[in-house]
Order: sequence, then structure tokens, then C-alpha cells
Amino acid sequence: MPVAHPARHLLRAKDLADARYRDPLDVKALAVAARLSPAHFSREFRREFGESPHQYLLNRRIERAAALLRMTDRSVADICLTVGLRSVGSFTTSFGRMFGMTPTQYRAAHPPALTRVYVPTCVLMGWAPRPDTARLEKTEAQDLDSVASG
Repeated sequence: MPVAHPARHLLRAKDLADARYRDPLDVKALAVAARLSPAHFSREFRREFGESPHQYLLNRRIERAAALLRMTDRSVADICLTVGLRSVGSFTTSFGRMFGMTPTQYRAAHPPALTRVYVPTCVLMGWAPRPDTARLEKTEAQDLDSVASG
């Protein structure tokens, strides 16, 4: 029996929550994107994805906040507001439910952001000296010298 894929209208709302989690979205706005009434949308969304639209949006915001806590040195309050939440207290409570610790404890459990600055491999390859390059250049120069003197 083939696996049923979520209805396109529900995916449209889910994609909106993923892309614009920072914005003041609510169930009504997501329901409009799905072209359903808020009540019907909430039932269909929960049936399809296993959680309410509100919880899905909150989880995306908390996950993004966790990434910001790991990758930046911004304050917890600033991160809270950046991900679209309005109350640091509610943010801390929700974060604790998801990760089992406060945002401050979570940050302390990870190395400081400055120790893990991401440098793309292409940049490393372009700028880092390759040990065999100097040896090859020296060998080529010696070969040219021997040809010229020989």
C-alpha cells in the first residue's frame, strides 16, 4: 500500500512556519495559507504531522534559538526576540521542556562560538599552504637549473 503524502495545502502552511518562524505567525495565519478554517486546519495538521500547528511553530523557534546559542554570543533575551518569541520567561520554560536545561545552561554545555568559527573548505583549500607545494616548486626549480646548466 503506497504511503500517503501530506496534502499540499498543509505542506504550504508547514513551509510558511519553517521559512517565517521569526514573524508574528499564529494558527490563523497558517490556516489562511492552507486555505482552511483555523479549527479544521488545526485538526488536519495534528492528524498529519502529530503535533498542533502552534507546537510545530514553537519547536522551530526553539530549535533555531538553540543553534543561535551554540553559534553566537548574543544574549538570551536577544535570541528570544530574534526567533519570534516575546517572553524570555516563556522561552526559558519551553526551551527547558525541549532540551532539559535552561538556555544559559545549554550555552555553557557547548564550546564558545568563537572557538568554532566555520571556515568553508574552499577557503581553506585556497588559502592554506599545502606542504607538498613548496617541495614541488623547489624540485621544479632544481630541474630547470640542471637543464639550464647541463
